[in-house]
Amino acid sequence: MTAHIEDAAIVDTPADAVRRAVGAVIDPELRRPIAELGMMREVRVERGLASVGIVLTIVGCPAADRISADVRAAAASVPGVTRVALEVGVMSPAERRVLTERLRGGRPAREMPFGPDSLTRVIAVTSGKGGVGKSTVTANLAVALANRGLSVGLVDADVHGFSIPGLLGLVDADGNVPQPTRIDELMLPPVAHGVKVISIGMFLRRSTGDAPIGAVAWRGPMLHRTVQQFLTDVFFGDLDVLLLDMPPGTGDIAISVGQLLPHAEVVVVTTPQSAASDVAVRSGLVARQTGQRVVGVVENMAAMTLPDGTTLDLFGTGGGAAVAAALSTGESKVALLTSIPLSPLLRVDADAGIPIVLAHPDEPAAVAIVTLADRLAAAPRGLAGRSLPLRPS
Repeated sequence: MTAHIEDAAIVDTPADAVRRAVGAVIDPELRRPIAELGMMREVRVERGLASVGIVLTIVGCPAADRISADVRAAAASVPGVTRVALEVGVMSPAERRVLTERLRGGRPAREMPFGPDSLTRVIAVTSGKGGVGKSTVTANLAVALANRGLSVGLVDADVHGFSIPGLLGLVDADGNVPQPTRIDELMLPPVAHGVKVISIGMFLRRSTGDAPIGAVAWRGPMLHRTVQQFLTDVFFGDLDVLLLDMPPGTGDIAISVGQLLPHAEVVVVTTPQSAASDVAVRSGLVARQTGQRVVGVVENMAAMTLPDGTTLDLFGTGGGAAVAAALSTGESKVALLTSIPLSPLLRVDADAGIPIVLAHPDEPAAVAIVTLADRLAAAPRGLAGRSLPLRPS
């Protein structure tokens, strides 16, 4: 009798097989199976014809073509299926509400998911002044962490001087950047090289191919609200690491991020030049005043080795070590995490929107950035302020 029950349990109809194959298709924006997202409808199989119904989250879903192609391919891969008829609809408002509630995991709308209890490690990359390559370092660091198999999000918090979309190749020939897909009040960030990205540049459109992209002229309250919305309204999903590309200096956004994410870790970027390193110390001190922890210093534009074996230290030497020493205290030592040498290829790849860690992984600058990613990924997380799931026995 037991054997009979087990045999009956494994009987699988053609429709079941198609439903299972189609249900495993991953939504490219939400990064979850469409069955889990409630996007599947009726599935029938008759005489080799698989009739499959799905619904998209919104009208004009930018991933519609890819989802449709993947669903057709999944259904056609089932033995016995010779033709696929696909019917595509759109979720009702009620279905979208159910979906957004499911995505939030019970968290109320507009609640920041990266608080002290979050499992996501938050790292703010800052600098004392502009022009030290902070954004280039952040973009490449994000991709290097994603290449390690981590789920990575990147917030371009440099609202006035945003450059992350261009550095990650999200800008088209007309200078436009893909906008996040909106599902009711949730925004789904575009993905570049495995990194989920949000930037104010995604909301500023060019009117013509020759027109300059819009500028942002906002003061404190608007800047605070923008960063807050990036952290609350953008659905990043389950992240291992959230990076923030901070604006240079110690202005409004640095204070806002300190208020919103007081548990964040901070990496300070400087060049070897004393004019940059002296100012870089201030950004670390302000971060520490808000409760954030400075975990290390990155020295960019360090000495490069020339073809004849000599070195060129265009911006001097020792700035990174000086910043690390200045930010170290008796209780907490701040390390110089890496020195990234001057690299023409780093500049060329950045202008082309291809991170050097992908385009030229053997270049000394790329190796240094991968070393930075390795050290940050291996560093233990601080547990201060976090509630741990422990119970007395």
